Amino acid sequence: MNLKIAVLPGDGIGPEVILQAKKALYAIGEVYNHEFVFEEALMGAIAIDKTGNPLPEQTLNLCLNTDAVLFGAIGDPKYDNNPSAKVRPEQGLLKLRKELGLFANIRPIKPYKALIDASPLKREIIDGADFTIFRELTGGAYFGKKTLNEEGTHASDLCEYSEEEITRIAHLAFKSAQNRRKKLTMVDKANVLETSRLWRKVVKDVSVNYPDVALDFLFVDNAAMQLILNPKQFDVILTENLFGDILSDEASVITGSIGLLASASLGEKNALFEPIHGSYPQAKGKNIANPIASILSAAMLLEHFGLFEEASVIYKGVEKAIEYEVVTVDLKADSKFGTNEVGEFVSNFIFSKDDLLYFNNDNVHIGQSTIV
Repeated sequence: MNLKIAVLPGDGIGPEVILQAKKALYAIGEVYNHEFVFEEALMGAIAIDKTGNPLPEQTLNLCLNTDAVLFGAIGDPKYDNNPSAKVRPEQGLLKLRKELGLFANIRPIKPYKALIDASPLKREIIDGADFTIFRELTGGAYFGKKTLNEEGTHASDLCEYSEEEITRIAHLAFKSAQNRRKKLTMVDKANVLETSRLWRKVVKDVSVNYPDVALDFLFVDNAAMQLILNPKQFDVILTENLFGDILSDEASVITGSIGLLASASLGEKNALFEPIHGSYPQAKGKNIANPIASILSAAMLLEHFGLFEEASVIYKGVEKAIEYEVVTVDLKADSKFGTNEVGEFVSNFIFSKDDLLYFNNDNVHIGQSTIV
């Protein structure tokens, strides 16, 4: 298979973690005889600094004319700490999602056995948790009309949804549930919000097409609590933009680190793959950022194109890295390994997965890993 992939490293640790995802895809291409052509472009704070635009037209055109987008991270403290900034890095990502028609963000949540104790939650609560969050991406308060009065004392963000926007992501979520444990939980605030009441109505209507999937509903405040109290009750969670943004980040504590969570953003024609962590500017250039989420995003990219065997090798490589404790300091405080070493380990596993002698456990732990 030949794929042209737009690579948007972005800001902060984005370039470092994206590099490790590219290493994994390069190894997959070599082993399985695929050709992945990468073309990098600017987005985010770095794009503002160089062009004045968080999403330059050249970048947008590239993304519209590639098979998929691999994205790093976005954001910079000089914009985060300036509430009066008119142009922000995040505007580039929101516009890109809109222009590519990326309406569904999919975030799998499943803790690794070897990292159960890395989570602040008790083992008995999270062991066995395995669910996926479907977050709507193009509607809600993030995209509604925004107002601020001249005095800067009153602001509003309009939350809007249409039946069509809800229907298309609901079908994706129900189909996913059919291939899992056949349960879908719709999260909303229907006791207060009119948009949530529309969500409930539309999702109920769509559910008629999926009689084998059990449907239930939770208010978002209760859902946030249940994610911590009993995450094993969930299979597929479906929710709107703002709620999904918050809940998926909250769910990262189940795995022990937000640096482990990948995501796919899908539209009718386009697809973007990214780790859910932010730009983490404090770690920039220090070789300490966890690249696993970015590497797993590359695996999700392969799955999107039907390359399931290839994706499974990446998943196994990540599991092997965790088993041998070739991880960054967020997962093991005294780790001697960094961003680059984790990426090299996974790519080396892809090249030599059938030769387990290649991975000498003793050497890995003393820092003489298989890294080349």
